[in-house]
Amino acid sequence: MRTIVLLDAPSNLGLRPPAPGTVPGVYKLAGALREQGLLARLGAREGGVVVPPRYDRGDWKEGDGVFHAAALARYTVTLADRIEAHLRDGEFPVVLGGDCSIQLGAALAMRRLGRYGLAAIDGSADFRHPGNTAVNGPVGAAGGEELALSTGRGQADLADLEGLGPYLRDEDVRLFGVRDGDEDLPELCAAGIRVATVGEIRERGAGPVARDALEGLHPPDTVGFWVHLDADVLDPSVMPAVDSPDADGLIADELAELLGVLARSPRCVGLNVTIYDPDLDPDGRAGALLADLVAGAFA
Repeated sequence: MRTIVLLDAPSNLGLRPPAPGTVPGVYKLAGALREQGLLARLGAREGGVVVPPRYDRGDWKEGDGVFHAAALARYTVTLADRIEAHLRDGEFPVVLGGDCSIQLGAALAMRRLGRYGLAAIDGSADFRHPGNTAVNGPVGAAGGEELALSTGRGQADLADLEGLGPYLRDEDVRLFGVRDGDEDLPELCAAGIRVATVGEIRERGAGPVARDALEGLHPPDTVGFWVHLDADVLDPSVMPAVDSPDADGLIADELAELLGVLARSPRCVGLNVTIYDPDLDPDGRAGALLADLVAGAFA
């Protein structure tokens, strides 16, 4: 039996303000899921909190690169230190975000230890970088760029921390739940990053898609893999509480099957959960669903 450790990483540094004078509410994700009894439901050991720097973009403007870059770099290293320690001890970290930039901490931790893969369950690829601004617009919000940064695309102060970039190889990344017709699909395909869109998952079944995609993430290619779960992979009809809800996403049963196959694999070494915003979920139903899905993945 793996020892699960529940660790909070409540950073919102990678998202734009939802309105002038406000900050993204994703920093409340961890507390909201813990209120659903997630610690006990996972049978997890308490891992504490990695406290993020203050959200303050200062005088940042478009064209200045990634905002909060220095703070994100510091936080990534600190989070990686914690995750690395758990991995070395043979523990399974479940990291509650936060926005998607927290995945950089997991990627850096694994890179320190060897060659690992990533199974990202996300409604979008988060692949914005300086080379595709014509498609995705200018860089700025790391929460939409963490996969690009993890694979060595982007500014070195985030993509090459400790001289270890890229943290992930393109061929060791699997994406699940990207919307059909996403504009990044041609570039991802050309890079050799394997993508299972919502349409493919729906046509073939979530379980078979997950099992087939992970065949290349086993020894001798990789030591193991990490699961990145972004709540926006779900359709807004069941998960409206995200910063960028996009129609035609997965339904809960599809995500449950997909997540279960991935998280229960003996090669899976950890999981992070991101983007759910309790401020956008006044009755708590979306948060309760997300907690059910995470707990159910390990049942």
